[in-house]
Amino acid sequence: MYGELGQKLAQHAKRTQSLAHLPPYHTDTVRGVTREVRSLDKEVSTLLAPFNGAFDPSSDPATACALLVNHLAMRRNKRCLLAYHRVRTDKLEEECWAGVDVLEGTGGGDEAEQSGSGAGAALGAEGESGNNLSPEEEEYVRRYGDLLAAYKGQWTDIDLTGSLEPPKDLFIDVRVLKDAGEIQTEYGSITLSKNSQFYVRQGDVERLIAQGYLQKLT
Repeated sequence: MYGELGQKLAQHAKRTQSLAHLPPYHTDTVRGVTREVRSLDKEVSTLLAPFNGAFDPSSDPATACALLVNHLAMRRNKRCLLAYHRVRTDKLEEECWAGVDVLEGTGGGDEAEQSGSGAGAALGAEGESGNNLSPEEEEYVRRYGDLLAAYKGQWTDIDLTGSLEPPKDLFIDVRVLKDAGEIQTEYGSITLSKNSQFYVRQGDVERLIAQGYLQKLT
């Protein structure tokens, strides 16, 4: 039945919004919806062919009804496709802003790199998203990452990906949940080894906390 595959994509998009990482790209479903749209368009062309561009809906209500149903089905499928891909690109952009290496696992990045003020590009938590992207999404992430790097490069002394909420405490206690290697802070370098604890400036480790490498202790 027309629209069933599009409905599945809409359901996948809704589920994706509540997940921490992107689920696998549903290539077969997307291709199925695309084929359905092409089939409907071909059927519309077949219906209109005998009229040579001079179709009058009032003179043939049955054909007009069929054309309307096909048109609405095509439009709905296209909206489902757009919604599905929009949700996924929004999730990818969020991860890029959070400093997650989205392409980890696809050859896009293998090692964590740290820079000053704890703003290093650490690997994505468990590398979940990288293996689930379509080739087009991988290319989109690469180009979006380049644009984001160029944008942030204009203000090297400001962490544009940091929290907008002012910290209640300048220094905090943190526990290392996963090895993150050595990072540079305002007060020198520290090595983040699993299960170790540190008393550090919050601004130096905010991103690592967001990425799941560190846990803030209360």
